[in-house]
Amino acid sequence: MLDMHGNKITWLGHASFKITTPSGKVVLIDPWISGPTCPENLKKFDRVDLLLITHGHSDHFADVIPIAQQHKPKVIAIFETGMWLNSKQVENVMPMGKGGTQQVDDIAVTMVHAFHSNSIVDDGKFIYGGEPAGYVVRLPGGLTIYHAGDTNLFGDMRLIGELYQPQLALLPIGDHFTMGPREAAHAIRLL
Repeated sequence: MLDMHGNKITWLGHASFKITTPSGKVVLIDPWISGPTCPENLKKFDRVDLLLITHGHSDHFADVIPIAQQHKPKVIAIFETGMWLNSKQVENVMPMGKGGTQQVDDIAVTMVHAFHSNSIVDDGKFIYGGEPAGYVVRLPGGLTIYHAGDTNLFGDMRLIGELYQPQLALLPIGDHFTMGPREAAHAIRLL
């Protein structure tokens, strides 16, 4: 049984996750709360302290601006997506690049590689959003999570496993725009 060290993880549907730390901080990853896969009883939040954005496709990004405007969390995204969010008056954006780590209170967030695409629809036009990303999130108590974002299987997942030693991996298995179940099962062996 995985020791969560007092952290709680709730799957909100699709690639969206809510992490609640022992102190009550709330982290959302790729919030697509308005989408059809999020249960109604999970669509409202009392607080959001940190948003992690893997890329700008609407099924990962659609609710970023309303959540950011309502709760004023720190928002971590690849540089280009972060700059676009700044242009939309989103506060507390912390843009970064792959390989970097940012500390947000007692949570360390490292941006890692993902193989996918990244665009944002803005006024009916596709805007380049920088490269897609995944995250290694080190939570209070020592729990380390790897959220791969949308990606295919790639050999450097082995390095992510060796370097960060995640106890939990959140992997896509869509098998059309991302890896499928077969590749995800292999990714687990790499991690």
